[in-house]
Amino acid sequence: MRKKAAAFLAAITLCWTLGSAAPASAYEGGAYHFGFKKSKGGQLPSIAEEGFMPILKKHEAIFLGNTAVKELYLTFDNGYENGYTGPILDVLKKKQVPAVFFVTGHYVKTEPQLLKRMADEGHLIGNHSWSHPDMTQVSSARIKEELDKVNQEVAKLTNQSSMKFVRPPRGIFNDRVLEVSKQLGYTNVFWSIAYRDWETNLQRGANYAYTNVMNQLHPGAVILLHSVSRDNAQALERIIDSARGLGYEFKRLDTLDVKVYL
Repeated sequence: MRKKAAAFLAAITLCWTLGSAAPASAYEGGAYHFGFKKSKGGQLPSIAEEGFMPILKKHEAIFLGNTAVKELYLTFDNGYENGYTGPILDVLKKKQVPAVFFVTGHYVKTEPQLLKRMADEGHLIGNHSWSHPDMTQVSSARIKEELDKVNQEVAKLTNQSSMKFVRPPRGIFNDRVLEVSKQLGYTNVFWSIAYRDWETNLQRGANYAYTNVMNQLHPGAVILLHSVSRDNAQALERIIDSARGLGYEFKRLDTLDVKVYL
């Protein structure tokens, strides 16, 4: 099982450049990879300057909240289970912090009890596709199939009857991908804080995770963390406490009216 999970991780992180230091650009097929210059010193990251911004606005995708107030939105990507989602949920429960967990089909099939716990403890479960393909390279019918299957299987397992949020696999998207998912009733969710946290053989300690998140903190931030990271699990409580100490409040993503902030 460990080898299968490692292989799955390698597949889903291929070409991933979360929070890239270089601006994102269009590549073959008119697709974009969501990347940007990171926030420093409480300033906003460069997302508004990137070439994909008109597409995000057109389809009312989320990547920031209200940048005038100290609000944070915590999101996790769950491609497979590495033993840390339980401890992450423990911290969220202890600190009464809501989160969104974006899950793949692999996670749905292998971790039904953790899915139930997420929903039972008041968290949102988001759609990260069934098999984690590059959505720009598959048909619109395939996109629908990928999203429908996750939605249906999660509904069977939990008290969450429908899904509101989707995160495109690998952060790769184009106009068609966002349009198809929007027509299916989804809001696409990107991020404004992230770091290279998904490589389980390159974990560098809780302080590394803490510093990476805190150095990028800014009002209205949508934080992306990967639940396979030991560093994230160990740093999460400190991140929450420190952010609150700076006056930040953690909010549920479904309380955000994206139309107000685009």
